[in-house]
Order: sequence, then structure tokens, then C-alpha cells
Amino acid sequence: MILVCNNRTFMPKLMLDIKSKISFVLMAALSASLIAIPVKAAEELFLSYDSVLLSVKVSSLEAFAKEGKIAPDLQLYLSRANAEEKEEFRQVLLRRVDVNPVLLSRFFNSAMGADILYRLGKGITIQGGGNGKYALRGAIISAAFAPEGLTLLNVLKKLPVNIEFQGKMVSGFAQEARKVVRATEFLVSEMRSLDLQETNADPKVNYSTLPDLRKLGQYEVKKEVWQLTDSSRNRSFYVDVYIPQRKDSGRIPVIVLSHGLSSRPEDYAVGLKHLASHGYLVAAPQHIGSDAIYLQEMLQGYHQNIFALDEFFNRPKDISYVIDELQRRNPPEFNDRLDLQNIGAAGHSFGGYTVLGLAGAKIDFENLQRDCDRLFGAADISLLLECRALELPRMAYNFRDERVKAVYAANPVNRSIYGKSGISQISIPTVLGSGSYDPAAPPFFEQAASFTWLTTPDKYWAMVEGQAHVDFTNLDPGITKALNSVAHLTLPSQTLIGNYDNALKLAFFETYINNNEDYRTYLQPSYAEYLSQDETFKLDFISGASSDELATAIKNFK
Repeated sequence: MILVCNNRTFMPKLMLDIKSKISFVLMAALSASLIAIPVKAAEELFLSYDSVLLSVKVSSLEAFAKEGKIAPDLQLYLSRANAEEKEEFRQVLLRRVDVNPVLLSRFFNSAMGADILYRLGKGITIQGGGNGKYALRGAIISAAFAPEGLTLLNVLKKLPVNIEFQGKMVSGFAQEARKVVRATEFLVSEMRSLDLQETNADPKVNYSTLPDLRKLGQYEVKKEVWQLTDSSRNRSFYVDVYIPQRKDSGRIPVIVLSHGLSSRPEDYAVGLKHLASHGYLVAAPQHIGSDAIYLQEMLQGYHQNIFALDEFFNRPKDISYVIDELQRRNPPEFNDRLDLQNIGAAGHSFGGYTVLGLAGAKIDFENLQRDCDRLFGAADISLLLECRALELPRMAYNFRDERVKAVYAANPVNRSIYGKSGISQISIPTVLGSGSYDPAAPPFFEQAASFTWLTTPDKYWAMVEGQAHVDFTNLDPGITKALNSVAHLTLPSQTLIGNYDNALKLAFFETYINNNEDYRTYLQPSYAEYLSQDETFKLDFISGASSDELATAIKNFK
């Protein structure tokens, strides 16, 4: 999307270099989050690199895009491009992204949207060197409102002033984008290698003769919706509760779930029902300051930001309050059968941050400040979310709930906000889950180092090759349209991802919450190999035994 000029490259080079699937997922997810930001200039684009200043007219780009004509000023950049590359660049200029312009405008008024524009504006400036964030915002919104829609060419035509690309900074953006791709490819290869290495060392197990953890359990499930009010925080929310219809008199294990940013407890219904069918009571509260309702209210103009700042501490408090409510209801409604001193917690994305906090991770403001000060940090979208925590009072926050004895954090937002010092505080069994195509919480940036920082001996990391952070079957039709307008994606089915997730969650919580040692056999890379032996999108799974080797590989990655 960015025209790059340095000593050896021509303008479309970045788009042509990044041809792996992860790059397309990155572009698609940016669009889905309303942050697909094509950028350029007004009458002329100035490309500055050291003491060299080059330019190209917007009219030359328009003539090339619409008619295939190459003006002399554009010929300088396209002289090394072949016919296929030139055609691809034309398509980049003309490709339309269908995004509601009003929603796009509101997003750019949010803290995360402003942060993105600021970072881009440092490298894409108004002529003379001033940050180009306002010019970029105006052009993007104007293009989105125009009949021709949001295209790269249309953004160029709408810019109110000439734009100057700061060559070194733009090259930095390009290098960071390429690093995302290289790091992902490296990590997939490394995970596959470590998975197979552990598999070869595992005791041989014929999993086909054991119970299939992907299947529903023996219990019927009743769903209830509880309306709760925590008067100490003036906070009212609902909780989806899945109750197994058990006729025995044994203890009932409990799991709580924290949903992701801008989602709902209902979005996780299939997986929650699966756990309940195996005998667990599962409770999933609404996080009212960061759920789907809050997002819709923000897009309608009722909030400035995508989530409320106090969600950083209200989310873990919501979970603890739900556990308190279960304790109140345990004697009268469950005959005191709920095991509330050995609770499992699962979370996705922002919910992953939440449950890691419940497990003992502590916010490290110094580490977060350092990471947020990096200009090119926008390649990790999670960092933009985490950086909002810098608006919090700089104090010690303790989210640990001692009743939580094991956590499963899927696609967790965590690395910068907790850092090594915060993650290392976790001492209970922990699973990190990742998707190799995840553009919102890239595994190399958000989970890889965190896994090595965990000091608990009972730690595991699962990564689904091809998983892209969200359940695409639950996307709003408008977001789906935006995704399709950017790229055609080949992703694993949600059924496959769900099967992997259900099986591993059940094995993990049976082992560490229900104290059922028969299920420890499933917590081996060999079981992941068994689950994915006939699938294109593999499930990679490693234990703490691979931690040191992974840490060395990450350190040596360049």
C-alpha cells in the first residue's frame, strides 16, 4: 500500500515482495478493523531519501492506473518492473475497499485510530516534514465518501496538500512489514520442528483407541442467563451459564471464560457447551466496556474509543465477581457441589490478557512505555490496544485470584503490557494458544517470547496453522464484505479450529482442574499430530521441554 523509494527499489516493490498468505490476512484484518489505510499525496508525491528528493505527479499515477500510460516521471520507478508487476501495481491503485465512511471517521477519532495515523504520519509527512496524520485522515475519509470509493488512487487525489515520503522511515515500515511475514514463517517452521521433536520422544500412544475429546460428553446442558450487579463498581452485566445436568452427587468443576474485544459470551457458545457436556459448569460474563454492544455504541457516536480504559482492571474484576456469585449460589442452588477453590479460566484475545492477569501476571509500565515508543510498533495491532494502558495511573495492579488454578489463554494480548517481569509471576499451569495467520495478535510478537518467560513448569503452547484470530463465521456482513474486497483468503474451517480447541481445553482442564491423570496423555505433541494428521492446517503443540530451545531460536532470529 505504501510507495517505497530507496537506493534499489521502485514503488510497487513492497507489494510484490510480500506475497505470502500472512500478508493478505494482515491487509484483510486491517480492513476488517477499519484501519486499512492506503496512503499517498495531492498533486505531487515527494520521495526523500538522505539528500535525494524525487517526485511523481498524482496525475501520472492516475493515467497509469486507468489507461496504462507511463509518464516520464513514473518511468523512473517502473523501469525494472515486468509486465506482470506493472499490472499488479495498477490493481493496487484501483482496488476498492468497501468500508462505511462514517464508521471509518469515528474509528480515526479513537485513541487507537489516532495512534495509527500518528505513526504513519511520521514517515508520510506534509511537504516540509510536518506529521501528515491530518492530511491522511482527511483524504482517506473523503475517498471513502466519494462515489468511486476508498481506493489508493482516490486517496491520492483527495489529499489536500503535497505529501513527502521520508525514505528511511518508509523503509522502516516496509522492513517491519516484511519482518512480520518472515517471523511468522520462521515460527511456523520452528514450532513444527519442536512439535515433531517432542512427538518422537513421547511414549507411543494409540489415540484411536482412547475417548475422542472432540465429541460432546455424556451430559445434557442447560443454559441460564444471570443478570448481575456489582454495586461496588456500579457495574451491571449478564453472565451466560452452562450447567451440566448431572445426576451423580460428585463435585462439579468450574470454568470461567473472558470473551475477546468487541465480542460476546454467545460467540463462544459451541465451545462452552462442549465443556459443560463433559461435566463442567461454565460461566461467561459480558464485559460491558469492551463488548460488541460497546463497539456498536462507539460506531454510533456514543463513545470515542473502541473500549473503555477501565477495562484493563474491570475485566479481571468481572471474572472474580462471577466467582463470588457462584459462591453465593453454591449452597442453595447447587447443594454446595461446585468446586470453587480449583477453577479453570479461559480467555480469548483481550480475554487472554484478562485470564493471564487472574493467573498472576502484573502490568509492567516501563516495558510497555518502551514498546509503545517504537515508531514501527503498529505492525503488531495488539500493541495499539496495550498502549492505551499508559493512560492508567502508574500504580501496582494485582489481578490474581487464588481460586483460579489453571488458565488457557487463546490469542492473548499480553507481551508488552506484562513483559517478562509480569509474565514470570505466573506460577499455575498455563496454555497459550495462537494462530499462525493472526494479524491482530501475531504469535511471534505476542505469544512466542511470553511462552519462554513463563516460569511455571506446567506450560504449553498450541498453534493452529492458518488460524486468523477471529471466527470468520461470526463477522458482521459489512466486515465480511470489506475482507473480500481486499483479498481472497484460504483459512481453516471453524469446525476444524473448534475441534482442536475443544480437545486441548478438555484435556488441559481435566488434568489440572479435575485432577484426572488419565487425560495427561492427551497433553502431548503426539496427540496434536494425531488430531491433524490428515489436515492441511496442522495443530502444533509444545510443552515446557522445548522452552529453552525456542528461546534460543527467537534470540537468533534476525
